[in-house]
Parts: sequence; C-alpha cells; structure tokens
Amino acid sequence: MHAVDLIRKKRDGERLSRTELEFLIPGYVRGDIPDYQMAAWNMAVYFRGMDPEEITDLTLIMAQSGDTLDLSAIRGVKVDKHSTGGVGDTTTLIVAPLVASLGVPVAKMSGRGLGHTGGTVDKLESIPGFQVSLEPEQFVSQVNRIGLSLVGQTGQLAPADKLLYALRDVTATVESIPLIASSIMSKKIAAGADGFVLDVKVGKGAFMKTEEDAVELAKTMVQIGQLAGRDTMALVTDMNQPLGRAIGNALEVKEAIRTLRGEGPERLTGLCIELAVEMVLMAGGASSRQEARQSVLESLRSGSALHKLRELIEAQGGDGRVVDDPSILPQASYTKDILAGQSGYLQAIDPLMIGMVAMELGAGREHKDSVIDLAVGIELQTEVGDYVHDQTVLARIYANDQSKLEQGARQVLQAFQFSESQPLLQPTIYRKITAQEL
Repeated sequence: MHAVDLIRKKRDGERLSRTELEFLIPGYVRGDIPDYQMAAWNMAVYFRGMDPEEITDLTLIMAQSGDTLDLSAIRGVKVDKHSTGGVGDTTTLIVAPLVASLGVPVAKMSGRGLGHTGGTVDKLESIPGFQVSLEPEQFVSQVNRIGLSLVGQTGQLAPADKLLYALRDVTATVESIPLIASSIMSKKIAAGADGFVLDVKVGKGAFMKTEEDAVELAKTMVQIGQLAGRDTMALVTDMNQPLGRAIGNALEVKEAIRTLRGEGPERLTGLCIELAVEMVLMAGGASSRQEARQSVLESLRSGSALHKLRELIEAQGGDGRVVDDPSILPQASYTKDILAGQSGYLQAIDPLMIGMVAMELGAGREHKDSVIDLAVGIELQTEVGDYVHDQTVLARIYANDQSKLEQGARQVLQAFQFSESQPLLQPTIYRKITAQEL
C-alpha cells in the first residue's frame, strides 16, 4: 500500500477503507508519511468529502493514536459536553457542577483558549491554587467521590489530531466539515465518556458562520457519535453576540459564580439550563424532560450547584472561598467605562470584535505559546435590544497596561451598532439535532 494511491483515490472521489486509513493516519504519526503527502490528502478531503462511515473510521483511528481514558470504574453513565467555541461562553463552569449536583457523574477534559475563543482550563487557572492536571487514577477517584472533575487534556490525547490540525492550519484546509468533526470527536471519544451533548455555535463570533454549515457539522458529529456507539445529540446555538457579559478568564469565573447564584445573564443562564437538561436525560438521571428541568432549576435555586463548584475547587487544590468572595480572583490594575455617546437601540454587538479586543488586552492567545493575563478582559453592561443614552455605560474594560487600556477603549466601541428602532432578537437555540432525527 502506498500513500500516493490513497491520495489519488480520495482525489477521484472514492472512499477509503478502514484498512487504508489505518495505514495512512498511524503512518503519518510515526513520520513514515511526509507532510507534503498528508497535505495533499487533506486537500482531497476538503474538495471531495467523506461519507459517515469513513469519517467515523477516521475519528476512531485518530482517537486510538495515543492515550485513551478508561472511565469504566466511574459509577453511572458519563456524559460529556462540548462547545465549538465562542465569546463569553462560560457554560462548562456552570453546567458541569449543575449536572454533577444532580447525581450525574461529570468527568471532563477541557482545552485552552486560542485566538478570540476562551478556554476552560485557562479560566480554572485563574482560581488560586486550582490544579488542572490530575493522574488518571486521581481523576476517576475524584469523580466517584464528589461526582465531578475538570482537567486539561493530556499531551498524548489523540496526537494524530494535533499533527493533522497543525498541517490543516497552514494549508487552507481547516474549513472541512469531515476534518473538523473528526478532530473534535476523536478527542471526545479518547476522553472516555459514554455520551456527548454538543453545543455547535453559529454566527459572527463562531467558527461556523452560517446556520447551514453549523447544522451540517452538528449532524456529522452526531452521526460519528452514534456510529461509534456513543449516545450523541447537538444544539445549534447563536454566537452573533457574546453569550455572557464577561469576556476574560477571571471575569468569566466571576460570572459563572453569579450564574450559579441565579444572578447570571438571561441568555447564558437559559442555554446552561438546556444543556444541563439534555445531559441529565442522556444519563438517565430523570424519567422525563419536565422532571429533568425541575431538578435543574431546583439545584440552581437551592444553591446545590454552587456548593458543587466549591467542592470541585477545593478537591483540586483551589481556594474555595472564591465562591463567596470573587475578589480573591486576579484583579486588573486599570478599568475604564465605555460610554455610548449617542441614544438609540443596540442593534448588534459584534462578538468577534469584542473577542479580539479582549485577546489584545491579554485575555487570549494569538499563538499557542502566548502568555495570557488572567485578570484582564471586558464586561458588557448592555445587550442587544437595550435602549441606551449618550451617557449609558456599554462596557467596562479591565487591563494591566495603560496603553492597552486606551487602545482597547478606542476599538471596543466599534463593536456596537445602534438603530432608531428596536431590533428583532434572535433565539439562543436555533435547532436541536438527535440521532432519531437523522
């Protein structure tokens, strides 16, 4: 078998067998197949696509290219939640303790942020003392003890994906749905969960810009999950404005705490409730959707979910007092309020621009090796549909560098668009995609 034959085969629109993919992907990981041939194969996939079984074979081979986590020692059905990334997306910090507080085990590995999208691991590291690395035995033991563990991905989790993604990034083949879907799902499957609830973002601040593409990606990932023997469903959700009001690591932890107190932004809270309901149902933690919803709402109302967050923080070496006193989190030296300067309705808030300004303040990474500032970021004081006056505070900027503060202040106002009439508000959830639907 030769790589050039497999490149030619995919170029001509034919499907590759499991055996052929088992030659190609591990061969690339070992270094037997050079970058230029793998780049040619990526481009062939970009133009010719792959069928569901082929994508599933690719995903499983990538998942098995490195470490895989065995969660069989954890009691109960383990359901993972994954977001494709956005701005102000603090859902994991809210949903994980919320679901765990209802007796559903949550054993989750998360990533770091890159570009304008935030990473859960970076947010957790803004909590003093929090350890994002645990040995597999500690990880499993903690879930059995308190029902919840959140850690960073290991370096050897799906190494084939890491190599393929780096190659796609420099060969204009990132925007391939088979390659995107296999990249995401290979890491999820390697992390060992029994089922997946996927949050596929669409809009200006998301990777998928159109609903059509987001739905196609969601359907592809649900198909992969089902063909791989994992219960999988997806919500396609809005990212045409920031999901929450906080953008920046410590700021988002603070917002997660407020949300678990029942004081969070409506859009963020609403989506977290829906994601939690789906996870509880998938794990068999409720006999009906109504029962699941009532349990989720009661956990928020009673403070059980907030208590579970404190348990998580303390179990992983963090300062649990942060739940009562968020001022323990890293604090920025400078703040500045951004005034509207005019009257009218807020027509739009560009999430990509907000995310890029936060990154330039130091809240995100321009490159994988960039050092981030956990304290800085932006807090929105308004949302789409609000009526504002010229002295209304639209946003507050947090910075540790005076020049970055002034530059951010000039840039962030451009993210707000005004109109004389109240805009039609978009729903947070566009569509729900299940295996039954497919």
